[in-house]
Amino acid sequence: MERGKVYLVGAGPGDPELVTLKAIRCLQRADVVLYDRLVSPLLLTYAPPEAVCEYVGKEHGEDSCARQSAIIDRMIAEARLGKTVVRLKGGDPFVFGRGGEELLALAQAGISVEVVPGVSAAIAAPASAGIPVTFRGVARAFGVFTGHTEADEEVTDWQLAARVPTVVFLMPVQRLRCIAQSLVESGRHPETPVAVVQNGTLPEQRVYWGTLRDLIEGGHCFEPPATLVVGEVVRIGQYVASLPRLATATSETLTAEVSVPARGGSG
Repeated sequence: MERGKVYLVGAGPGDPELVTLKAIRCLQRADVVLYDRLVSPLLLTYAPPEAVCEYVGKEHGEDSCARQSAIIDRMIAEARLGKTVVRLKGGDPFVFGRGGEELLALAQAGISVEVVPGVSAAIAAPASAGIPVTFRGVARAFGVFTGHTEADEEVTDWQLAARVPTVVFLMPVQRLRCIAQSLVESGRHPETPVAVVQNGTLPEQRVYWGTLRDLIEGGHCFEPPATLVVGEVVRIGQYVASLPRLATATSETLTAEVSVPARGGSG
């Protein structure tokens, strides 16, 4: 493994067994590991005993731009000392992980950098709940949106989100009602099925089934990390979870009715 290099590594969606082999190899040869929130502590055990493992996750209320700048400066400094640096980021580095910003900054500083993709919760959380984001005759496209915003971020394109058959929102807990209301105001039917997947892929995973109307009416308490899935494909996961031999104690229903969308003939 090349010295004086930074690896932007995806840590996967939570379950440490869903990390890639290449990510493990990078960790095994790392001198410095800078890891984010939601990264499984078990992954740090792959690093050598002498490696420096430092938590650099951003906390609520912290100046994210200043924090991000400090992380980039640290990576550049360590790489210039000839260190092998692993920047360990939850999910995939390029899916709402600011990995693109880090790649640009490192490259502009003349630092050798490589991206190691990871499994994103945008795919893994729905899948772990039995929800296919695409399904023949039901949904031939899906979109991924961030569930939280900052003052300097662009406003979500709700018209686009309302048109995509399956919509996945990452980290939406603080804005669930706002998201549901915005989708309905942009044309989504209030009875559109939704699923909130808490702690996706982990043993403590819980799935809440309902509709956009349920989220708008509120009264439900959700804890992060969570992923929101919106679309008819949710009915498939809910139906599978309702079958006696597959039903689990970790699924909770916000509405009583369960139906499965009919498959189309082509697609």
